[in-house]
Amino acid sequence: MEEYTTRKQQSLMLMKKGIQTKEEFLAEAKEHIQTFYHRSDEEDEVLLEAFAQYIFGYSRLSELIDDKLVSDIRVISYDNIRMKKQGRRMSAKTTFASPKEYRQFIDYIATRNQVNISNLNAIQRFTDNNSHPDFILRFTLSMPLVNTGSEPYLCIRKVPKTFPQMKELIEADMMSRETAELLIQRFREGSSLICGGNSSGKTTILNALKETLPNDCAVLVAQQADELTTRNHPDMMFLHSLPGTGEQQVSYDLEHISIAGLTMDVDFFIIGEVKGAEAMYLLNAAYTGQLCSATIHAPSADRATEKLVDYCMGKSKYSRRELMKMLDCFKTVVFMEHYKVKEIFFCLGWDEETESLKYERIL
Repeated sequence: MEEYTTRKQQSLMLMKKGIQTKEEFLAEAKEHIQTFYHRSDEEDEVLLEAFAQYIFGYSRLSELIDDKLVSDIRVISYDNIRMKKQGRRMSAKTTFASPKEYRQFIDYIATRNQVNISNLNAIQRFTDNNSHPDFILRFTLSMPLVNTGSEPYLCIRKVPKTFPQMKELIEADMMSRETAELLIQRFREGSSLICGGNSSGKTTILNALKETLPNDCAVLVAQQADELTTRNHPDMMFLHSLPGTGEQQVSYDLEHISIAGLTMDVDFFIIGEVKGAEAMYLLNAAYTGQLCSATIHAPSADRATEKLVDYCMGKSKYSRRELMKMLDCFKTVVFMEHYKVKEIFFCLGWDEETESLKYERIL
């Protein structure tokens, strides 16, 4: 790897640009192995396979990325790799050989994904949409400059490209058929919030619900990372944020995207995950009658609107009471936990006596 990222970098670049085929590249690499490292035909093949996995996959993490039951990978150090498998965190039973190998791997994936990891960019988030046939890979990388330890931290979230639809979520026991039918009806008729903690299934159910929208419904999706996609709908646009870096000051956050989205001719506006000032534009759209939906972190269904108001306060001239009153436009609030629909609340409107939103709990 060191030779192909330094002295033989030209061969690597020709292959990446499509000038040289994958087969031609590996044939050249095999000849290089036989010239400089030859021991036996069997060992040459093992070395070539490991090299190909490094170039076209993700080295020692490739097996974890291929595993459909693994949703998250956390590399804490070269010899401490953790994973979340079927919702449970555990050791991954694989390690890098040394801190040097791990650091070379970090440098390679940064180059491969065109990410700068200089001191000006010690924390990076990036997405790989192309290298794996089944998953979109979301990376969060922090370098030793900001870590207490001496090694990089690497977190990988795997987002399935062929996400499950409502029928499959029913079969997976995320909800009953009656609950699914109710949510589909409510999703089409009024704005909704889907809340929960990390890895609770918020994005999974939003992805499935939006696929139930009619084909003549124009949909715009604003998101930080490419988690929401479509399998069948013909009229969906997807915009993602673009963070600025030390060298590249051009940036577009969810606030910019949300403002642009509200000037487009859309019937349904979705924000992948509300995290900041974009909340005010989501609320403005929903309050004026635009059908909207979003996911948001909250500990329960009835606390989701409070969290949305917290985000709105930084950008709004309205009082907290006024914002809470406006939030009666979100007619349905769903709380997800451990990939199950745990709570569903219907908003009945604003109660002037208690100065709070009235909810009816359905589930």
